[in-house]
Amino acid sequence: MHLRFLSRILSLALLAAALFAFAPMARANQDNVQFFSDIRIPDGETAHDTVCFFCSVHADGEINGDVVVFFGNVDIAKAAHHDVVNFFGSVTASDNATIGGSVVNFFGSLRLGADASVDKDVVSMFGGTHIAPTATIHGSRVNFPFWIFGIPMLIVIAIVVSIVREIRARHYRAYMANYPYPPRV
Repeated sequence: MHLRFLSRILSLALLAAALFAFAPMARANQDNVQFFSDIRIPDGETAHDTVCFFCSVHADGEINGDVVVFFGNVDIAKAAHHDVVNFFGSVTASDNATIGGSVVNFFGSLRLGADASVDKDVVSMFGGTHIAPTATIHGSRVNFPFWIFGIPMLIVIAIVVSIVREIRARHYRAYMANYPYPPRV
């Protein structure tokens, strides 16, 4: 029974690997949605909405819709005409790049190059922000560095670890109290 279960798991893993290996590549002339495969928009081409899970978006051309990336990076060389949202990755707008909407980045770094512009808001939560002095942000700028989240989280973790250690030590002392020391021969 155990071997049958393992063979089924192995078969499913091989099937999933084959499906991901032969997944179609993204094209830069329409909406793009990709899993585990980077989206590249060459110079001179355009794309509309671009969504990427566990991969990155590299746009040398223009993006006419929104960009949403989970666990990957966003690199804008020229223009993204709507919002750019990234979770657990970095957002980079090269020198002279424009973003027509807002930029939102969670748990990653944000970099706006020289003379880059953002038409709306810039929100960076729990990550690093590097904005060139000549970059332009037409909306609000919100930046919550990681330490605002990290230090309270470390304190909570330290308290939980201390409580668990004390409970385990108390259980160990109670367990050892039932055995005579030194052991009987």
